[in-house]
Amino acid sequence: MTKRAVVLLSGGLDSATVLAIAVERGYECHAISIDYGQKHSAELDAATRVAQFLGADSHRCIALPAGIFAGSALTDPGLDVPENGGEGLPITYVPARNTIFLSLALGCAEVLAAQSIFIGVNAVDYSGYPDCRPEFIDAFQKLALLATKQAVEGAPIVIEAPLIQLSKQQIIERGLALGVDYAMTTSCYRADELGRACGHCDACKLRAEGFRAAGVTDTTRYQYG
Repeated sequence: MTKRAVVLLSGGLDSATVLAIAVERGYECHAISIDYGQKHSAELDAATRVAQFLGADSHRCIALPAGIFAGSALTDPGLDVPENGGEGLPITYVPARNTIFLSLALGCAEVLAAQSIFIGVNAVDYSGYPDCRPEFIDAFQKLALLATKQAVEGAPIVIEAPLIQLSKQQIIERGLALGVDYAMTTSCYRADELGRACGHCDACKLRAEGFRAAGVTDTTRYQYG
């Protein structure tokens, strides 16, 4: 029986690693990326490159209605992305994003009769987002067991979050061992139209520190490089 998985692919470092892990585990991988009104399309372009490079069996981009995620610095043109997250939840938090993304993935998984959904959430090196915690993944798994025909009929869809307890260093080391080319990925909150990183936002800082800790060359394309 073919093992089939839906993989949420943002185009960033973490999701690229997750796709590589799913491929290594022998899944037929169907990657989905979400256009949720983010300020730049660089990460979606990166997702296309990564899906092709890592051999995803399919890749589609799902566009959400414009303005659905207003109020985040990642989507609202009137809000600037800060260089430091500050106290409390950072302004880069996107309301209920992973809940909506996983719901879309769950629907796609049932259509495909997939056994698993892979998501690159991480609870160690992250910016304090509540929907990156293990408790959130556990709660959504319970939802999937209650809400799907597959689960009712004895073939539940499993939510896989293989990076959730790894540091950025460990994620990079895992991905490199699987042949991920991180130069293809885009993690920056303020990437330019060419996908080059600013080097100063929280996402860039976490990524750069991961490469330093792993003792490997940072292949990120920077705007000032």
